[in-house]
Amino acid sequence: MGFLANLNWRFATKEFDITKPVSADDLGKVLEAIRLAPSSYGLQPFHVYVIEDMKLKKDIKANGFLQKQFDTASYLLVFCARIDKDDMRKRVDEYVELVAHGDKMEKVKLEPGRLIRKGSIQKKSKDEFICWAQKQCYIALSFGMAACAELQIDSCPMEGFSKEAVDRILDLPDNLNSTVILALGHRKLGPKNEKTRFSDKDLFTHI
Repeated sequence: MGFLANLNWRFATKEFDITKPVSADDLGKVLEAIRLAPSSYGLQPFHVYVIEDMKLKKDIKANGFLQKQFDTASYLLVFCARIDKDDMRKRVDEYVELVAHGDKMEKVKLEPGRLIRKGSIQKKSKDEFICWAQKQCYIALSFGMAACAELQIDSCPMEGFSKEAVDRILDLPDNLNSTVILALGHRKLGPKNEKTRFSDKDLFTHI
């Protein structure tokens, strides 16, 4: 199927078939799509926990309104925003090193960009910074969902969980905050209703 056909095929799967696990190879492709997703300044201010352990899934389910996706999914991808400004300023330096490939002259050329990135981070209030980092999680999430559709893997993006509890369950470091979860698997049942979306006219204005 083509890209749009795959998007029409996908739906927010409410329960997965535990007898049809997602292969490690397909998981790797989804993770690579997430890694290749664009992000502000290229800094990728997030970290993704890939949960396969059943106890962790059940613990998350207990703190996620007992939704069936949590413990029937092959994997739970927990997108965590990097919420520490000092940590992110260090990440800017790491990013410059990656781009420069050890070339000192290239690092000199990249210096203005490094200062701009650090300045942008510094200017943000704590709440603005966290909001910015969380937005990048959702961009990466959308690329993961699109990759799933291409691979005929079912998925469901999930915000209905206690973030404080999930942070505790995963023993997250202080610089990470769970933001959204993507459940992956193969549907147990198809969608009950046809896909419903608002019209082009409702969504788009051409100027």
